[in-house]
Amino acid sequence: MGKPTGFMEYIREVPADRAPLERINDWNEFHLHMPEKELRTQGARCMDCGVPFCHSGVLISGMASGCPVNNLIPEWNDLVYRNLWHQALERLLKTNNFPEFTGRVCPAPCEGSCTLGMINPAVTIKNIEVSIIERGFEEGWIAPAIPATRTGKKVAVVGSGPAGLSAAAQLNTAGHCVTVFERADLPGGLLMYGIPNMKLDKREVLLRRIKIMEAEGISFICNTEVGGSGLPTAQLLADFAAVVLTTGATLPRDLPIFGRNLKGIHFAMDFLTENTKSLLNGNGDFISAKDKDVIIIGGGDTGTDCVGTSLRHGCKSVVQLEIMPRSPDQRSVDNPWPEWPKTHKVDYGQEEAAAKFGTDPRVFLTTATSFEGDENGVLTAVHTVEVSWQKNERGQFIPEPVPGTEKVRPAGLVLLAMGFLGPEQPLIDSLGLERDSRSNIKAEFEKYCTSVPGIFAAGDCRRGQSLVVWAFNEGRGAARECDRYLMGNSELP
Repeated sequence: MGKPTGFMEYIREVPADRAPLERINDWNEFHLHMPEKELRTQGARCMDCGVPFCHSGVLISGMASGCPVNNLIPEWNDLVYRNLWHQALERLLKTNNFPEFTGRVCPAPCEGSCTLGMINPAVTIKNIEVSIIERGFEEGWIAPAIPATRTGKKVAVVGSGPAGLSAAAQLNTAGHCVTVFERADLPGGLLMYGIPNMKLDKREVLLRRIKIMEAEGISFICNTEVGGSGLPTAQLLADFAAVVLTTGATLPRDLPIFGRNLKGIHFAMDFLTENTKSLLNGNGDFISAKDKDVIIIGGGDTGTDCVGTSLRHGCKSVVQLEIMPRSPDQRSVDNPWPEWPKTHKVDYGQEEAAAKFGTDPRVFLTTATSFEGDENGVLTAVHTVEVSWQKNERGQFIPEPVPGTEKVRPAGLVLLAMGFLGPEQPLIDSLGLERDSRSNIKAEFEKYCTSVPGIFAAGDCRRGQSLVVWAFNEGRGAARECDRYLMGNSELP
């Protein structure tokens, strides 16, 4: 694919981002677009490797290797190189309902398993992907695809995050009448309120797609808590022939140390959600980091998003505590290709903090031991200690405090970004569904059937906290199995 000698002739290039000190003054997306000629050159680097791991979508050592939605990456790289953009879009949409989302927020496991990445920097797959779909919108190639016939079967999708949207899109393609229930005021789930606007624009990108889905015949009912007073489960099961649960894993991991009840300590997702709601409705009602010393406990994408959001509020300082060690700059011997490369990365939030304050905000191998407050119960400081990872008597690695490394850090705002424990349980209880050992809904991968016939589960509520692209994978798969349940067979991929 691409130009046979392109990988030897051209170096990897990615589009420039807006300057950090400029972009922290607004909430606009920070990635700039790459000129078409340069995009085609990057497509030329796809090296006709024979066995393209980039679209394999498998788990190796517990991590994604290749694209979980099995994008036909070498094909559309070649088509972009040959200036056949419309054909490239057709190939892309065969496997991916929403390339405008994955092209912005997916961590690109495809690039981590790119064959060229063994000897040179990988092909810029993610950037080419988002460029193809945006070209499609610019050229008017993206339009509502209304099914020619309807089956008369009514399907409910509970949760409008990435898994729910992909399930709804596929079920609608099969001709079913799809209703998506969302407890928030706007659809999108994690895409709407868990990812900041500067990474995924809500009006220009997310709601653009929601409007297309509505035009295709999908109904979105927001501000509705399924299983509660909004829609009792008995009514849900009576009104719909099948149900697909895509509620996510939204139960946050807490940090129950001394002082946790002080004012000024919040879960990261509450911080991010309120900020985006305020941006959209303009009411100014959000958890503000302005002029505060901010400490974020936890790494990952959510921690990075808290860094970027705090900087845009105008925080006084920002520190990000990570209990894990700093990753190596290059792959270690026990992390070979095509595994996901566990190497040190500087994401947009850390880049912005370094530009603003002169240093990367992350402090590795460090954890909080207690919170300190004033006489009014307001947070003033965080006590921390460095840790070393040691084996316990059962052979498990655990963090042990390092004596003499205790520190008191000033803090006016603490954000807990330590991941999620699993799905919220009330809806699962009301439906009488079996759970797995981690409190997730029990449903076999690739089948997605729960213990109750006609109810399917997909995404984080089934597999636990994971990548957005795995949610798209599972939503598509659950739609296929739901269609098979309703019709006896399915032509959905």
